Amino acid sequence: MASKNCLLWAGLGLLLSSGCTREQPPAQGPRVATKMVLVPGGTFVMGSADPRFPDAAPLHSVTLPPFYLDEHEVTNAAFAAFVAATHYVTVAERRPDPQDFPGVPAAQLVAGSAVFARPEQPVSLAEPGQWWRYVAGANWRHPLGPGSNLAGHENDPVVHVCYDDAQAYARWAGKRLPTEAEWECAARAGQAAATPYYWGKELTPNGQWRANIFEGDFPAGNTRADGFEGVAPVKSFPPNAWGLYDLEGNVWEWCSDYYRPDYYRASPAANPPGPADSYDPEEPGLVKRVQRGGSFLCSDQYCMRYQAGSRGKGEVKSAANNLGFRCAKNVR
Repeated sequence: MASKNCLLWAGLGLLLSSGCTREQPPAQGPRVATKMVLVPGGTFVMGSADPRFPDAAPLHSVTLPPFYLDEHEVTNAAFAAFVAATHYVTVAERRPDPQDFPGVPAAQLVAGSAVFARPEQPVSLAEPGQWWRYVAGANWRHPLGPGSNLAGHENDPVVHVCYDDAQAYARWAGKRLPTEAEWECAARAGQAAATPYYWGKELTPNGQWRANIFEGDFPAGNTRADGFEGVAPVKSFPPNAWGLYDLEGNVWEWCSDYYRPDYYRASPAANPPGPADSYDPEEPGLVKRVQRGGSFLCSDQYCMRYQAGSRGKGEVKSAANNLGFRCAKNVR
């Protein structure tokens, strides 16, 4: 059984969340020069009628005030500036507290994070442990493990950031994480709720890829039709109608809302803040927040949640090499 603040993924038999010590958020510092886009807000229809996404039902009308959203995901360069200014240590860089993992041998309690590992042959899609590995030493500085670094990847989205890490950065930058409603409003950019993709009805309009996802036979046979096998630098694909990039695919993005699959049934129509607490019937003992947008591992064979209106979720101290974030800000 997982502890209150950490996730032990039984399918892997390894730690997915690598550290559980509490740390005070850093004081606010100089704002990072990341362009923000003014999202006009207004009323839109949120959610999905697709039966494959039951936690995104029912469709419901939401009205938001204007707000600002980062043009793209927070990059390695921006996150490095935050760390240099604050000396912040991410959860994936901290050794897990043995008290949170009673019975786990001390030798296994090492800092690290989850990394996608492509199998050499087709595997059962019911066994995620066939393509995920807990890698000691994997963190935002070393996305694929100790042998990797950020040289030449300064404009890639920062990954291996859990919810607490994203919150800490946002506070330092004088921003915040977007609500789930804000995120979806920005991603739709005026598109109707009936469209299957945030950009329209076709996956590749005019033969053009609009998102970094997984093409081919998941998880072993990525054809890289969109030009990328792993994470792509920000702004590698066209922006949406409001000038925002990468709101689908590439890396999952944290939202501020707690996750509940039934929230849309009671969500207020005006500027919904998310539920008061977290509940996932699949893992009722874990605190989870919403993640949005899918990642470079989303495939129509396995995870279709890069599609419009769909939702993701994650334990708040979990991290992986397909998980990042972007920030929002109120209009004053």
